[in-house]
Order: sequence, then structure tokens, then C-alpha cells
Amino acid sequence: QVQLVESGGGLVQAGDSLRLSCAASRRTFSDRSMGWFRQAPGKEREFVASISGNGGNTYYADSVKGRFTISRDNAKNTVYLQMNSLKPEDTAVYYCAAKFDYSGNYYYTGVRLYELWGQGTQVTVSS
Repeated sequence: QVQLVESGGGLVQAGDSLRLSCAASRRTFSDRSMGWFRQAPGKEREFVASISGNGGNTYYADSVKGRFTISRDNAKNTVYLQMNSLKPEDTAVYYCAAKFDYSGNYYYTGVRLYELWGQGTQVTVSS
């Protein structure tokens, strides 16, 4: 059973940075498009960023564009989310997710498209 394990969350102040990691327990990782999502209390889970299997294509929600960067290291079966200039409204549980994509070229933004999810990591940004 493939698993995704997030790490790197924590409590920071506004303007600080954090880097989230998501490690996949799978020998073949490059055939998975990866995404980061977040869910704040009382709100629906929302898309944050996604990256194609080959790492060549990325996409971001408008709310994080220019502040967050998604990347991946297929040799380490790990995807990252570098979060800079954090704001209190970024406070949420952050989840990574995987979707099979044989081509390795596409990213996906829809929550329901992803087949596998991690357990989430809490990010809290104080003002």
C-alpha cells in the first residue's frame, strides 16, 4: 500500500517561511502528478499547488502565487512546498496528494481527481 507522509508544519509568525515535505513510499514516483491542498477550520479543502510527474509543469492558486513554490525530487520520492511570506490566512492543515499520470506531463487542480492523500500537517501563522 502506497503511503504519503507530510512533514514540516508548525507555528510561525506572519512573514516567516516554512518548507513542507511529502514522502511517498513507492518505487515509481514520476508517474504521479502531485498536489498540495489545504483545509482551514469550517472551510472546504482547497487547491494550493500542483506539479507534473516530470517536474516540468506547475500551477498555483492565485492566493499563493509568488509566495509558494512546489518542487519534487523523484530520486527521493519527495515533493516539497516552500512557503514564504506567510500570512495568517495561510493557517490550515496542509495535505499532499497523488494522481496517476503515465505521461508525466500534466498537473491537476481538482480535489476529487487525486487518488491518494497524506494525513496532513498543521501550519499555523500568527499575526
